[in-house]
Amino acid sequence: MTAVTFPYLTSLVLVPAVGAAVVAIVPKKAVATWFHEALGIVVTVVTLAVAAAVLVVFKSGVGSYQMVSDHNWATGLGIHWSLGIDGISLFLVVLTAVLFPLTMLGARARRDTRSFVAWVLLLESACMGSFVSLDLILFFLFFELTLVPSYFLIGGWGFARRGYAAIKFFVYTFAGSAFLLVGIVAIAFIHQSQTGVLTFELPALMHTHLSGTEGVLLFCAFTAAFAVKAPIFPFHTWSPDAYSEAPTAGAILLVAIMAKLGTYGIIRFDLNLFPQASRTLAPILLTLATIGIVYGALVACAQRDLKRLLAYSSLAQIGFIALGTFALNSQGLSGGVLQMVNHGLVIATLFILVGWIYERRRTWQIGSLKGLQSPAPVLAGVFTLAMMASIGVPGLNGFVGEFLILIGTFVAHRWWAVVATAGVVIAAVYLLWGYQQVFHGEPTEEDAATADLTINQRLIVAPLIVLIVLLGVFPKPVLDRITPSVNRLVIHVDQVTNTPVPADLRPAVAAKAPCSLNGVHVSCSVLASVSPGAPTALKGASK
Repeated sequence: MTAVTFPYLTSLVLVPAVGAAVVAIVPKKAVATWFHEALGIVVTVVTLAVAAAVLVVFKSGVGSYQMVSDHNWATGLGIHWSLGIDGISLFLVVLTAVLFPLTMLGARARRDTRSFVAWVLLLESACMGSFVSLDLILFFLFFELTLVPSYFLIGGWGFARRGYAAIKFFVYTFAGSAFLLVGIVAIAFIHQSQTGVLTFELPALMHTHLSGTEGVLLFCAFTAAFAVKAPIFPFHTWSPDAYSEAPTAGAILLVAIMAKLGTYGIIRFDLNLFPQASRTLAPILLTLATIGIVYGALVACAQRDLKRLLAYSSLAQIGFIALGTFALNSQGLSGGVLQMVNHGLVIATLFILVGWIYERRRTWQIGSLKGLQSPAPVLAGVFTLAMMASIGVPGLNGFVGEFLILIGTFVAHRWWAVVATAGVVIAAVYLLWGYQQVFHGEPTEEDAATADLTINQRLIVAPLIVLIVLLGVFPKPVLDRITPSVNRLVIHVDQVTNTPVPADLRPAVAAKAPCSLNGVHVSCSVLASVSPGAPTALKGASK
C-alpha cells in the first residue's frame, strides 16, 4: 500500500458531509430561495475536483491500495479510520463525483430545496465513504448511512406510492445489513482468537483461517446484504417500486450509484475474505445472475411504464456484473468492474431523460406517449444513443463491459455464458420496442407540443454522452488502471483455493506477492517453476 500526504480520500468523504451540515443549518428565511441549491452544486463540484485530483495522482499499473489514510478511531475496539483506493474502486468514486452535480442540475427538487440538497449531499458522503473504506466497521457505517437520505428522498419527493416504496426499500436493505453486521463481528472475533489482535481492517482479516463451514456461512451473511443492495435476483423485489416511485434524482442515485455498493461489496469483501467459499458457491451465484439477466429482460418486455422498464433492465445489467464477478478470472472481473461504471453512466442518462419527458408530458406511461421524435429530435437522438449503449452496440461503452464479461464467463463456465447471451438479444427487443412506441409514429396534439431539450439540458447531458462514447471507443486508460487490481485479486483467490494461477498472471505473483508453501513463508517466485497441473499448497498471498 502506498500512502500520500494530502488527505484526498478523507476530503472526498468530508466535503459533502460538511456541505450537507451547512445547508441544513442555514435557515430558508435568511437567504435567497436559490442559495441552498447553488451551495449544494458548488459542494458537489468541489468534490468532483477532488475526485479528478485522485484520478490524476493515481498510479497506473499498481494493483495495491493507494492514497491510504489510516488512523486509530476507537483503539479499544480495533476500529480505524482506514481509507484506500485501488483500480476496482477508483472509477466508482469518479462516477459518483460526476453524477451528483449533474443530478442536482438536471433533476431539481419541486419543493423544500434546503432539505433535498442536504439529503443529497449526505448521500454523496456516505457513498464515497463506502467505496474507499478499508475498515469493515467503517464501511458498515457508511453502507448503512446511505439508507437514511435515500429513504427521505423517496418518501419526501417521490410520487403517488412513495410511502410504500420508501418503507419497502428501507426494510429490505436494513434486514440484509443485519446479517452483514453479524458477519463482520464474527470474522473479527475469529481473527482475534487466532492472532490475539482485534481488528476490522480488511488487509489483516484477509489472512484469517476459516473452516469450510465458517467460510460459507460468513459468505452468505455478507452476500445477503450485498445481494439486496445491488439487487441480485431474487432479492430485487423492492427495486421496481423504489425506482419508479422515487423522484428523478433519487432514481438516478439509487440505480446508478447505490446499486453498485452491492456489487462492489461482493468484489471487495466476499472475494478477498472468503475466496474458498466464493469458488465453492460460484455456480449458485452464476445461476442466480443468469436467471436475473433473462428474467429482468423478459419482465421488461411486459412493462408499459418507462421507469419500470428501466428498473427491470437494470436488474438484467446487475446480473451481467454478477456473472463477470463469479467467473473468477481476470477478463470477467475486469468486465464486471467496467460494467458497473458503464451501467451507471447509461442508466443515469436514461432516467434523467425520462424525468425530462415527465416534466413535459406529466406521464411516463408508454401508451400515453407517441411520436416525440418529431417535436423533440435532440431528445430522441440522445435517448437513442443511450439506448444503444444499454443494448451493447459496438462503439459505445456497454459493449466493452458485456464483451469482457461474456468472454471471461465463456472461458470458465461456458453454458452460463451461452444462456446469458440471450439476455442481450431480449434487451434489444424491449428497448427498441419502447423507443418505437414513444418516439415514432404520428404524435397526438399534446405530444406535438412537447418541447425539445433546452440549451441547459443539453449541456447537462453532454458529459454523459461524451463518456459513453469515449469509453466505447477508447477504454484502454480505464482498463489499464482496473486490471492490475483485478489481477491481484484473482491471484489471491487462486492461491487460497489451490487453483493453478494462469500463466499470464505468474509474473505478477513472482514480483509482488510473498506466499506460504506448506506453511513455510517463501517468495511466490517459486510459482514460476510450478507447472500448471502440479499440485501446490500455495495459500494466503500476503498483501
